[in-house]
Amino acid sequence: MENNITDEELQQSNAIIKAISEYYTSRIVGQKNLQISLLISLIANGHILVESVPGLAKTTAAKVLTESCGGKFSRIQCTPDLLPSDIIGTQTYNAKTAEFETKIGPVYANFLLLDEINRSSSKTQSAMLEAMQERQVSIGGENYKLPDVFIVIATQNPIEQEGTYPLAEAQQDRFIIKETLNYPTANEELEVLNRIESNIFETGKKVVNIKDIKYLQEISKKVYIDEAVKKYIISIVYSTRNTDKVIGPELARYVTNGASTRASIAFMEAGKALALINGRTFVTPDDIKALSHSILRHRISLNFEAIADEVKVETIIDAIINSIKVP
Repeated sequence: MENNITDEELQQSNAIIKAISEYYTSRIVGQKNLQISLLISLIANGHILVESVPGLAKTTAAKVLTESCGGKFSRIQCTPDLLPSDIIGTQTYNAKTAEFETKIGPVYANFLLLDEINRSSSKTQSAMLEAMQERQVSIGGENYKLPDVFIVIATQNPIEQEGTYPLAEAQQDRFIIKETLNYPTANEELEVLNRIESNIFETGKKVVNIKDIKYLQEISKKVYIDEAVKKYIISIVYSTRNTDKVIGPELARYVTNGASTRASIAFMEAGKALALINGRTFVTPDDIKALSHSILRHRISLNFEAIADEVKVETIIDAIINSIKVP
């Protein structure tokens, strides 16, 4: 098995990941899956979508991750009247110089938190497409390159809530991961109250820097992924497009669209990041299985019949995973 990562590089990577993880744990109670997903997006330099009902620390978790890393942070509270120029920037006329000046918006940051993204209009949502995919913005015909480390952390409330605009499939596909949060346990909620009472949630300081994040991203690219694991990824993604051949008509009838090639790329990049988080220099099939919900839940489209029958997309994903032979 090939291994391009030295022991020294692995130790340094582990130290950086451990520092971020310990800081996160000191500030956030529970939400282990969210911690892993945020770390993956950080290491893979990909964007993450976080969904839950209000009040489950989505925004707090995003802020904790970004403050642990330093770098430039921007937060945008999405509302129905938010304009694309409020995010991207615009040109303004300077009467003194009789010239137009470019004002770059809050999009120019290392970490951009789009709070309640599905409360903004579809026009504003689409304004982020170029920034998320091309990592640049266009203002007045000029292109402005975004920082090398550029991660969008978008939060949203469930689509069925009043006053929301469903994210377009093309927009959702830009997120490497989608994480959903559940309510904390009684013990976790008690711990939250105790920490608040003791003022443990006071703002902390960065434990790593942007240079460390770039280092992790470079090391992640060197993580080994075997050809057999790549074929396993392709089998999973292919099966989402041909569910009738894989999971049978009972469940297949609920699926309208499967995952795109971006899903395969996301599996590979997130798999490498997860291997690094687990202290390994190679990707295993178990890494891919562990990521299946996060990678596919926003890339498989279900029809209205699925909603009526209360069939969840995770049920479809599990059926696909269970039907494919593990290498």
